[in-house]
Amino acid sequence: MITQKMKYALKALLVLADEATRPKPEALTIEEIAKRSGTPKRFLEHILLEVRNAGVIASIRGRSGGYSLIKKPSDVSISELLRTIDGPIAPLPCLSRRAYQRCEDCADEATCRIRKVFAEVFWSYLLIIDSLTLEDMLRSSEAADQVLGA
Repeated sequence: MITQKMKYALKALLVLADEATRPKPEALTIEEIAKRSGTPKRFLEHILLEVRNAGVIASIRGRSGGYSLIKKPSDVSISELLRTIDGPIAPLPCLSRRAYQRCEDCADEATCRIRKVFAEVFWSYLLIIDSLTLEDMLRSSEAADQVLGA
């Protein structure tokens, strides 16, 4: 399950990606991103700072400042964003690639039935989530708009 914070990050990035596709894209203020994404402004500043520190967006100071996408949507990995915003995505610490920890109550990982079952589910999930990008989400929302006649 993704957190509300992650949902806000995705909504903000989709707004910035939409803006980047315009003929004359502009940097968007936090207020404008919040308005377009339906995200509370008070949470957005901290979230955008994390995303900026991950190298996905840039912040521009000054009168015409704001935030803009600096990576192509096809280069923004959803799984990397999940890890940046929510931390490790593995269901058990012993399955994490980047934050591995042995389970305190585990006598033997090789024979742990809980680990084996969750490993199968998690690897299937990883195959999908590791392949998703912001561009996939943009295309998905465009297809939904066409179906709904928006």
